[in-house]
Formats: sequence, structure tokens, C-alpha cells
Amino acid sequence: MDSIYLILVIVLFALAISDLIVGVSNDAVNFLNSAVGAKAGSFKLIMLIAAAGVFIGATFSTGMMEVARKGIFHPEQFYFNEIIIIFLAVMITDVILLDFFNTIGFPTSTTVSIVFEILGAAVAVSIVKMTNNADLSQDINTYINSASAMKIIFGILISVIVAFSVGALIQYLVRLWFTFDYEKNISRFGSIYGGLAIATITYFILVKGLKGSPFANYDMPNGEVLKDWVKHNAPLILGISFVGWTLILQVLSWITKINILKFIVFLGTFALAMAFAGNDLVNFIGVPMAGYNAFEFWQNAGSIAPGSFLMTDLAGKVPTNTLFLLIAGFVMVITLYTSKKAKNVIKTSLDLSRQEEGSERFGSSILARTIVRSFKNFGASFGQFVPGSLKRTVDNRFTPIAVTIEKPEDRPAFDLLRASVILVVSSALISFATSQKLPLSTTYVTFMVAMGASLADRAWGRESAVYRITGVISVIGGWFLTALSAFTVAFVLAYIIHWTNFPGIFILVVIAGLIIFRTHRYQKRKMKSKEKQLADIQEMEMDEISVIRKCSITVIDTLKTVSTNYGEIINGLITEDRKKLKKALKSINELNQYTKSLKDSSSETITKIRENDVETGHYYIQVLDYLREIAHCLTFIAKPAFDHIDNNHKELVPAQVEELGKLHESIKELFDFTLFVMKDNKYDNVDELIHKQQLILDQINTYKKKQLKRIKNKETGTRNTMLYMELLSESKNLLLHSINLLKSQRDFIVEHK
Repeated sequence: MDSIYLILVIVLFALAISDLIVGVSNDAVNFLNSAVGAKAGSFKLIMLIAAAGVFIGATFSTGMMEVARKGIFHPEQFYFNEIIIIFLAVMITDVILLDFFNTIGFPTSTTVSIVFEILGAAVAVSIVKMTNNADLSQDINTYINSASAMKIIFGILISVIVAFSVGALIQYLVRLWFTFDYEKNISRFGSIYGGLAIATITYFILVKGLKGSPFANYDMPNGEVLKDWVKHNAPLILGISFVGWTLILQVLSWITKINILKFIVFLGTFALAMAFAGNDLVNFIGVPMAGYNAFEFWQNAGSIAPGSFLMTDLAGKVPTNTLFLLIAGFVMVITLYTSKKAKNVIKTSLDLSRQEEGSERFGSSILARTIVRSFKNFGASFGQFVPGSLKRTVDNRFTPIAVTIEKPEDRPAFDLLRASVILVVSSALISFATSQKLPLSTTYVTFMVAMGASLADRAWGRESAVYRITGVISVIGGWFLTALSAFTVAFVLAYIIHWTNFPGIFILVVIAGLIIFRTHRYQKRKMKSKEKQLADIQEMEMDEISVIRKCSITVIDTLKTVSTNYGEIINGLITEDRKKLKKALKSINELNQYTKSLKDSSSETITKIRENDVETGHYYIQVLDYLREIAHCLTFIAKPAFDHIDNNHKELVPAQVEELGKLHESIKELFDFTLFVMKDNKYDNVDELIHKQQLILDQINTYKKKQLKRIKNKETGTRNTMLYMELLSESKNLLLHSINLLKSQRDFIVEHK
């Protein structure tokens, strides 16, 4: 029996390693987005600083481990085998959920997931115990630490409001002080700002964060322990820190011309990474360590059945093994350096907080439009009572300065001043929560501080506000979905494990492994596709010659894809091959995304074309427009065809099959000829192509008339008619846009020459 439970504890730690890898890749955005977004240094340097903070911060999380042991439920009310059921359900759920949300690109929080997973699994086991218990005087509060759970949940929710408000207020005051053209003011007051920022970090990391450290009880020469000495001398430490760092920064700025803001950003990155590890490490290894402690208590108790040994010892003070913390910190550091996902997880936050306008990741929503309209009207009303001179003064201090950087990928999303505010405020809030043993979500705090700071910085202008607010609402909605999913899945898995015992555990672990393996392969393919698109776009943005060359290649490749997919759709519809249609639809969706990315980056590409060559840029935009229209036409052909087969509607009649086969052959010949003209620049043949196009259009009109006769003769049903007529109409549009694309491509190349 001992060996079986030892294996289960080992399984918990194996799941913890997987959880660390998945979770750290997801949470890297929390401490990397500011430094990376401001381009404070090379990515490797930023990672090195963050890794050092993570490794040191891992040893500060001992106090937080109590959350996993007794923060959500009363361990003294559960037997050892029940505790293991809870912990296994939590870890399996956590690995599956985090991996799933990361794969689909859905924003989530490891803190929220672990809290609600523990709550869900504990509630499930508690219900089983209450059902089997004859003593009806017991209720759910006997098993669940409701007061502590509500305190944690309330702390997480209130952090959203506090982080956004504090981030907006501090950023507004700092920007009002320094402005966007901050170089002159930084040379005067930068050391004071830096001293204040570093003193703030010192206060929350050292004075408050020390409470959870294993070094907190170190004996000082005067007889006090370290944490008490620091607490009693907090004002002195703060004063010395502020004055000392102010003087040091001022001297360094005189001697070495140090960039004070970069120094603050690097130190803030270190502090936030340290705070992240101290606060969020419990999310990954807290449960396995609690399981290990439970196993030790059960073993030391002697020959007691697992179902008869109450976990009273878990409710007391349990020392944390520092070696486990260091190993976990080491795994986190390795993950930071090896995970490609860490470079991509920051995109959502940077897209929503960047200073410049451009392609928006999120669309528009009714709620976002209502919020923007309301604030716009409120601002107009309130502005009537503000003196014009004051408004002009404030507006001047919030006017961004032009940044001339050649490569778009080298442009910062925001400046170093805002990055320093985000890091200092976030690390302060998270470290304070850690000192209060509240598992505050670092994702919530850093994201909402960044959003508040971007709002105060006027990054949400009228061109982008509605999209940015929609993005924030989507992210917050994702957090609620995380909580609901975590509770529900952990609840169900705990029930399954209770009734199936060891076979159920084995099956669930295998299923979790298969899910992770499959999603990893999917994510790898997805990332390769994105990297190819990004490489294509970046190459197109290099210079004028590259624009011309890459445009031709893109058009030719797109038409090849269109021709192939059109044939797959027709063949799949005729043979009722659902898999072929689904594969074609997936390929077409990728084509739509690719053409959209090209269109979104068109402004950057146009800047690479000669300034006085307006016509060339005009034709280039036309090319992209027709590429988008062709992709849309293909979607409007594929989607109805797939839905028709997917819903098991009646097959096409023989006459329709014959007509579609002939139409496919004609369109394929036209596309082949078009590709020949484009590849060899044989644009003298455009008239011949137009003639071929007209013949096919006449062919389509003939088929429409034949279909009308079939309708009158009641040879086809309503759905059949709707599908067939839509295929013919969209095939016609596809031809028209394809020839227009050819003409624009011809004019683009000829005009350039």
C-alpha cells in the first residue's frame, strides 16, 4: 500500500513539472512585457535579469504554500486517501486547462485556476463524505474553509480594480511630470524618480516580502530575528534607500551618463520576476508539496489505513523544503530560456497597450462602443468647465513625440517611462499581497496595471479605444471562464477518481499526457505557420525591390492555393467527402488570415515605396484588396458546401454534378493560364484571358438558367437550389476578382518600371 501512494505522490510531482513548464510559459508575460515592449535591451539580457529574479524569488514562497495545504479547505476533516484524491484531481485539471487555454491563445490566470480547482475538488469530496455520513449536523462549511476561500477570491477580484486604478493614476502623474519628451526632465529629476521607485521596490520586496522567506527567522546580533528587525526599522530602511539610491543615481548620471529609466526597468523586471516566483510558485508545486507532506505524516503514523488517518497535521505549521523550492526555481529558469511560447505570450498585452495605432487584435463590441460613447460625452460635458489654458497645457504634456526607427519590429510599443511605472506598481502590489499570504493573480495585476497606464497615457485614442476596450473585456471574461472551468473540471475529476480509484487515476493521467502531446504538436504547427507569415511580411517591408518581388510571389502562391482549394471543394461536394471539405475549409481560413495580415501591414509596406510614386502604392493596395476578396469568395464557396455535407442533406443531382465538373475544368484552365502570364510577365495576353473569363461567365449564366428549369420541374429541393446557386454566384465573383487582381498586378509592375 505504501508503494502505491508513493507512486501517486511521484505522479503529483511529475504533473507539477509539466505544470511549471506550461504555466511559466503562460505567465512570462507578467514580468517580460514591460521591458520587451519598451525595447529596454536585448531579449537575452531581459531574460537573464528575469531568470535571476525568478530563481531568488522561489525561496520567498514558503508562506504561500499554506494556501494549498489549508487555505481553501480544512485538512483535519479529510482522511489521507481523500486528500490524495483532491490533490490528483487538482493537478490533472491544472495541466489540462493551462495547456488547453495556452494552445487556443485564451488568456488565463494560474492563481485563479489553482484556487478554483482546489475548491472544486474539495467540494466534490466533501459532498461524498456528507452523503456517506450519518451525522446530518455537518454542512459544507465543516470541510471547506469558506472564510479563507472568500477572502482569496475577493482579493483576486478587487485586485483588478485596484491595479487598473493605481496604474492609471500613477502613470498620469508621472507623465504629467515628465511628458513624452522626458529627456530634459529626466536629467534634472530622474535620480529622484529612480530613488523613489527603487525605495518602493525595497519596501515591498524586503520589508513585506521577507515574511514568507525561510531567512526571515535569522538571528540578528541584538537578539531579534531578521523579520522583526526589518519591521521595526522600516522607516529607517526606506529613508536610507531613497536617499542612498537618489545620490547613487545622480552621481552615476554625471559620471557615466547612465540611462536611469533603463536601470529602473531592469530592476523592476527583476523585482516583478521575484514577486511572481514568490507569489505564483505555489500554483505549480504547492499541491504536490502538500501531498508529499501528507504522505510523510501518514508514513510516520505507523500501520494506519489510508482511509482512517485524518490529516490533522496539515492544519498546523509545516516547514517547507527549501531544496524543492530551488529545484522548482531552476525548472522555471530553464523554461524561460527554452520555451518559444515565452516570446509569443506577450503579444496580447502589448497589442492592447501600445502607443501607436495600427492593426487591432480584437474587434468591436456593443459594450465597448457604449463605454467609449459614454466617456466621450462625459468628457465633452466636463471639458466645458475646464479653463482652455489648462487643457492646452495638459494636452501639450501628453503629446507623443515622433520616433524615427527604420524597422517596424524594432519600434517600442511604449516608452521607458511607462514601462518603469508598470513594473514598479505591479511589483509593489504583488509583493504586498504575498506578504498578506493572498495568492493575488500576477496576470491580473500586471495586465490591469498595463491597461490603466495605457489609458492614462492616451494610448486608447478614438481610432483604437473601442478595440482596446473590447480586448480588455475579452481578457476579463476569459478569467471568469477559467474560474468556472477549473471548478467544474476538478469537481468532476475528483468524483471520477473517488469511484474508479487507481484504474481511474491511471486512465486520467494517460489522457492528460495524450492531450498535452497533441496540443503541443498543434501549437508547433501553428507557430510555424505564424513564423512563416511574419517572415513574409517582414521581408515585404524591407525595401522597394523586395516589395515588388514578394508581391509577385504572394499573388502567384495565392492563386495556386485558390485553384487547388476550389478543386478540392467541388470534388469533396460531388463525392460527399466531409474530410476533404473540412481540410479545404481549414486551408482557406489560413489563407484568409494570411491575406488579412498582409492588408494590415500595408501601411508599413507603402512607406518602402518611392515617396513620389503614388500610383505604385495605389496599385499595390488594389492587389491586396483583390487578394482579400478572392479569399472571401473561396470561403463563401467552401462553407456552404461543408455545411451541406455536414448536415447530411441530399446529394447533387447528376446534371449538377456534370455541370460543376465542367465548370471546375474551365476555371482550372483559366487559373493555369493566369499563372503562366504572371510568372513570365506575359501581360500582352490579358485580352485573351478576359475573353476566356467571359466564356466561363456565359457558362455560369447558362447553368443558372438550367437550374431554374430544374426548380420549375421540381427536380431539386430548396437546400439543393440555395447551395447550387450560391456556388455559381461566388464562382462568378471569384473569376471577376481574379482578373481584376491580374490587371492590378500588371499595372503595379508596369507603373514601377
